[in-house]
Amino acid sequence: MTPQHIRSLLLLPLLIALTCAAQPPAGRVIDLTAPDGINLKASFFPAAKPGPGVLLLHQCNRQRKVWDELARQLSAAGIHVLTLDLRGFGESAGTPFATLSPAQAQDAGQMWPGDIDVAFQYLVSQPGVKREVIGIGGASCGVNNSIQTARRHLAQVKSLVLLSGGTDISGRQFLRQTPQLPVFAAMADDDEFRFTVEIMPWVFSLSSNPGKQFAHYATGGHGADIFAVHPDLRTKIVDWYVTTLIKTPGNAPPAKEAWQPPPSTEIMSLLDQPGGAGQLAQKLAEARKRDAKAVLFSENTLNIMGYERLQTGDAKGALEILKLNVTAFPGSPNVYDSLSDAYLATGEKDLARQNAQKALELLPSDTNDPEELRNAIKDSAEQKLKQLGPAK
Repeated sequence: MTPQHIRSLLLLPLLIALTCAAQPPAGRVIDLTAPDGINLKASFFPAAKPGPGVLLLHQCNRQRKVWDELARQLSAAGIHVLTLDLRGFGESAGTPFATLSPAQAQDAGQMWPGDIDVAFQYLVSQPGVKREVIGIGGASCGVNNSIQTARRHLAQVKSLVLLSGGTDISGRQFLRQTPQLPVFAAMADDDEFRFTVEIMPWVFSLSSNPGKQFAHYATGGHGADIFAVHPDLRTKIVDWYVTTLIKTPGNAPPAKEAWQPPPSTEIMSLLDQPGGAGQLAQKLAEARKRDAKAVLFSENTLNIMGYERLQTGDAKGALEILKLNVTAFPGSPNVYDSLSDAYLATGEKDLARQNAQKALELLPSDTNDPEELRNAIKDSAEQKLKQLGPAK
């Protein structure tokens, strides 16, 4: 054996050690138990030394593994990461979320805070995790889950990352009242869920934190799907968490250029104010005096906000918003079906019946909505009419 071969053999263990050290650790699959006993699967990506933690919450058309590469990069940067499959997603137990009816999906969603808090407590209990310096990140429905988790654990949560999603009234109020919490947000204009393009800038605009950052892409799709088209987004998120959790916990340097919100953010914020729907109706009337086809907001966004009020028990608030949607989009069968739901919630059965019938009358001429939505509107309206019975 030549001296060169001997040196190579002696160096081999060192080379192997260096190679292994350069590779971020793989996620360790763990089992968690939800408050009601459901088994939840999660992955823990430990950092090599003590440091902050990050909890990543997936979107409702994906599962926890969409975060794997980002989690490995964060781990390599000194941040401990936990990713979680919500019940009914990925490897967690529970009825598959995609098969649930709207009412069942809403019931499942009521269980998410308890499930997420179990994951949060696991993360902060791990050796080496600085439990007082935690970041939360989420995509799509994970945006609201992230914001609500920050509400529940504000003393520990120092940074948020929000991709392609919205939040409810309580979440929006939290962002307005918590200027000390730095927020990073991202979205793409070709998002398959069109209302996200309007909602995401609005949610971001609610934060008055001077260091907040917004990554806006022309293409990339929805939520964590953006990573495949723009891998630089992962780098931006890693840099963000390193800054707000390691270098200056709870702080980000002021943005070099002030972010300019689109006009729609002011319009949408009106709806969170008392009498806001009436003010917006007046603005729409004034705009249509100048242009009969003026559009100040999207039908889908207003529809979502109306149902949001229904879910919180504010039937009168929902009624005002959904009546405005009928005024804005009188040719849409969906707005009448939604308004019918609001009237049903307020006990005005005759008006509920009339609007359900109007939805069915408009369906044959509806060329804007996809077949799946038209079928859903038909089923919804017919079920209400069956429930209400004939007019007296």
